[in-house]
Amino acid sequence: MKISERHDVTDIERVGVVGCGQMGAGIAEVCARAGLSVMVAETTGEALELGRTRLTNSLGKAAERGKITPEERDTTLDRLSFTTDLGEFADRDLVIEAVVENEQVKTEIFQVLDQVVTRPDAILASNTSSIPLVKLAVATSRPDQVIGIHFFNPAPVQKLVELIPALTTSDETCRRAEAVVTEILGKHAIRAQDRSGFVVNALLIPYLLSAIRMFESGTASREDIDNGMELGCAHPMGPLKLADLIGLDTVASVADSMYHEYKEALYAAPPLLQRMVDAGRLGRKTGSGFYPYA
Repeated sequence: MKISERHDVTDIERVGVVGCGQMGAGIAEVCARAGLSVMVAETTGEALELGRTRLTNSLGKAAERGKITPEERDTTLDRLSFTTDLGEFADRDLVIEAVVENEQVKTEIFQVLDQVVTRPDAILASNTSSIPLVKLAVATSRPDQVIGIHFFNPAPVQKLVELIPALTTSDETCRRAEAVVTEILGKHAIRAQDRSGFVVNALLIPYLLSAIRMFESGTASREDIDNGMELGCAHPMGPLKLADLIGLDTVASVADSMYHEYKEALYAAPPLLQRMVDAGRLGRKTGSGFYPYA
């Protein structure tokens, strides 16, 4: 491609975010605060209103804490729009999928996006933590424009974003995605190969599972495990608290994906984790995990 034909990062102005849960809302907030026009999609009106409330509350707290001014809060809210119809994503320059960590669900969303997003060079991205990007890419007619853009929770606070190109992703898509992440959103980007877990979760998940096994076996209490890593290794948060923050269903899903790919015992989810997910004790987002939450 000639230099004159390359896209400038400023051609990304309209962003779509699929999903307005904890991660989707955070990604939408980051993009809107950076000056982009953001449309957020959810499956139902009820889920959409919950997401809208989540965003409004987050921006309100940011203003209260002096992270942004009241005027910036209001301007950011004005940049956000909401829909339950993915067909309204037709004019989006970049779409970021941030739904449940389920390959079939994500694949179906990418198939729909491929049909409804009309801009021929639009980037279709996934915030997946572990699902192979190539499987999502080949579900579309534009696999060269599909890439992983993996934010960390909470997205407005965490500086890191993993960029994961599939085998099919073009160099131009990688360049544009990295420019959006670093130049517009102000994040720090690292590249990862399209392997389950990428960089961070490949290191983090075995650590979290090890802590869960230690608690499950009665080797130490939850408080002693977390205090050991916080006070002994200077971690800002212990592993069980961190698992609660991430969401135990997400931890289990990523572990299952990594175990499926690598077949190594350290990636196998402990029985206690599976039972807690089955019981709906998913951590902070449900009010109960390894710890209770108000």
